[in-house]
Formats: sequence, C-alpha cells, structure tokens
Amino acid sequence: MKLFNPLAGALTAAALLTSSLVFADHHGISHASSIKKIDSTEFGIDAIEIADIKAQMQAAVDGGFVAGNILLVGNSKGVGVLETTGTQGPEQSTPMDEQTIFRIYSMTKPIVSVATMTLVEDGLLAISDPVSKYIPEFANMTVIDETTGAITPAANEMTVQDLLTHESGLIYGIFDPQSELGKRYFQAGSLRSDITALTLAKNLAALPLRFEPGTKWNYSRSTDVLGAVIEVAAGKPLDALLNERIFEPLGMDETTFFVDSSKATRLAQPIHGDMADPTVVTPMLSGGGGLHSTTEDYVRFASMLLGGGEYNGVRILEANTLLAMQQKFIGEDVDRSAFFFGPRGDWGLGFHLQPIPGADNEGPFNFGWQGVGGTVFIVDPANDFYMLYMAQVRGGPSGAPMDLTKAQAAVYKAMLN
Repeated sequence: MKLFNPLAGALTAAALLTSSLVFADHHGISHASSIKKIDSTEFGIDAIEIADIKAQMQAAVDGGFVAGNILLVGNSKGVGVLETTGTQGPEQSTPMDEQTIFRIYSMTKPIVSVATMTLVEDGLLAISDPVSKYIPEFANMTVIDETTGAITPAANEMTVQDLLTHESGLIYGIFDPQSELGKRYFQAGSLRSDITALTLAKNLAALPLRFEPGTKWNYSRSTDVLGAVIEVAAGKPLDALLNERIFEPLGMDETTFFVDSSKATRLAQPIHGDMADPTVVTPMLSGGGGLHSTTEDYVRFASMLLGGGEYNGVRILEANTLLAMQQKFIGEDVDRSAFFFGPRGDWGLGFHLQPIPGADNEGPFNFGWQGVGGTVFIVDPANDFYMLYMAQVRGGPSGAPMDLTKAQAAVYKAMLN
C-alpha cells in the first residue's frame, strides 16, 4: 500500500503540531461579496473570446439542455469572467446569477476532505489511522470475488487515506446496480436519507469490499464514510464541524446541507428529471454529496485553495498540507482500470489531478472536482486561476454545446490562445 510521504511536499512535523486555525476569532468576519470584478485580459481572455463562450452557454439554454448556467474565472486579484445565461429553472423568469443556490453534490467531497486535513493538522486523527479506530465495525473486513462469489478476509486494513483517495474497496451502488455488491448496497440503505451517515457507514461495514484497500481506485461512498469518521474524531455533527472549520471562517453562509424554505425561490432546477427538495431536513448529512451552495460562496473556497490555504487573511490549511493533498496517490502501483480519466491524470487527497494543456502526467496539474448535477470547479496554480461552471442537470439529451467538461476546455482555449 502506498503511504503518505512527508518528504514530498507533505506535512512537516511542525505543521502537524502547529495549528493556525483559531476560528473563534473569525466569527465576525465580513461577508462582503467574494466577487470583485477585474478585467478579463488579466487572464488573457478578450471580449471576443468571452462572447464566444457566452454564445455556447446560451446555445445550451436555447437547445433545452439546461434552464441556465454560470461560468466564472477568478484569482486572488478578482473575477475576470462572470457570464450567466438563462433562468433558475424551467418556466421561470428569475435570471440565474451568483446567488442562485445549486445542489453541488460531489463538490461536497473536496470540502469534507479539507476539513479532514484540518483535523490532521490539529492532531485529532492521522491519515494512516485505520477507519476501525473511529468506526469499530470496519475491523476484520472481507473482500468479495464477484466472479466466483467467494468472500475472503481482507489482508489490508482500510485507512483514512484510503477514504480520501477512493482506494477503500467501497463502491457506489448507484453506479453498479446490477452487481451482487451493488444490490447489497441498496439493501444496506445506501440511498436512504432517513438514517445518519454513521449508520450508513456501519451498514456498509457489514458488507464485503470490492477489492483490497489501497490496491485500486474506485469512485465510491468513501467520502460519506469519511464524513462519519471525522464526526467521531471531532465529537460533533458534520454540519457543525464544517461550519466551524470552513464555512464561518470563509464567510460561506450560503453553503448548507439543507436550504431554509425562505430561500426556496433561489434554487436552481433541472429541465429534465427531478432532484430532491433540499428544504426537507433529514438525518443524512452526506459528506459525499449533500451540500448546497452558490457561485459566490464557492468562490471563497476556490480562492482559499488557490491562495495556498488562505483567503482574506484567514488561514484554513497550512500551505504544506494543501501541497500534500496534491500528491499523486494513484501512481503506478494502484489499479486505475476504474479511473474516470484512464491513464491521464491522477488523484490526490480529495481532488482530481489533471495535467494542464501542454503538460504530461508529470504535471503541472489543475485540481478540483465536479458534481453529478452539472457543477464543476478547478484550481490551476500554474496559470493562477480558478474556474467555476454551475448548472443543474438531471438526465436529458446528450451533446450540450456547453457543460461542465466543455466549460473547462473553452476557458483554457481562450486563456492560452
């Protein structure tokens, strides 16, 4: 199993022993807008290129792929591109804007991963810790051979690092519904919202793993289990933990697991299919996909990442910690047959790592992640920018002129042309 290397841009002993996270002093932080407009030429993007990007965004609206969408490019100086088209939902007249609330789904994962690393800095857990230290049900796991059905004891113990890197042996039942293990996930309540994340984690611990922890990358419920782990480690619910360590210090007062009914008119809605009503409060605080946020709020998180762990004078992570999260954890020793990007790129502690245009698999990389509902963010330190693309999509036709993948390509094309 590949271990965390403290010598490769990682956490120093001093960084682990010294915490700069004094949140009690930041509860009065100013909530002025995170969006300060600057000229797009700061990013090498001119008015013609912006018009071309907006035309693609509008074409996605006109073609009935999305009701509306937002694209934003910024850095520490401000936001140079902020384009919006369409409305917050079908048959609505309210324009989509930076205060529209989105279901960000798996863009929750990087937030939970950052929160985990703040606990590492404070000495409340280590990424080498076995998951069973916090959830005893994960001791003595088994592995299923789905070809033969044989179930054997696991040789490796699942660690917090395995959860951060999706090398845990867990799966997503919804992405593998026909397999024997996928069916067991449904029976274990993997789609239920009336149980807590800790209960779900314990239910999953009773099932076999898909593979030996640390040997393969497979997108999974790992971050949901991670959310339960850090609840135990910190001794508080995940919503309170994220508020204390990330949202309040950064002024992210619109990023929540559930949306107050008074804000329901600001929710983005898909044209095709249905999405859950986030004004209905349930016991499930999903670390893998439960948060809702606005473009303006998520700018704060992305800015903090581009700023080496600091935003507006508030430090969330030490710079070395954030560099450690950007190490290549798949590498050559881990089976990447299920990796979304095939041989290209890698995975860090909670982020994708994708080579920027013109780079190879040695980097430099951008990092970030996307949500299944049509949202994505990337942070590119080499080119000094972050990008957000926000839409709300649930099924529907393929071939949209603009989506979360094409948005990244369009920005790089304009920037590097």
